[in-house]
Amino acid sequence: MYVVELSLKLSPMPVAVQRKELAGAQALYNDIRNAMEHGHPRLLDLTCEKAEEKRVCLQSSEVLAVQIYEKSAMGAGSKRPGFSIDA
Repeated sequence: MYVVELSLKLSPMPVAVQRKELAGAQALYNDIRNAMEHGHPRLLDLTCEKAEEKRVCLQSSEVLAVQIYEKSAMGAGSKRPGFSIDA
């Protein structure tokens, strides 16, 4: 299972969706990255493959960062990958 995590403007909590395959996670990452790069705000409708009834729609101009990581990388006691801040 792969997690695609987005950091949003003015939001302390990231938005994350899961993909079963790395190829699916990379395709979603590239789609979000392209939306950020082109600067034309558009709606991103995201679904989670683990819980398919969960959906989120957000504006691409609100995305600050996007990352992919493998869910199994989050072992007990290990630090979460990416841009988390430990207090």
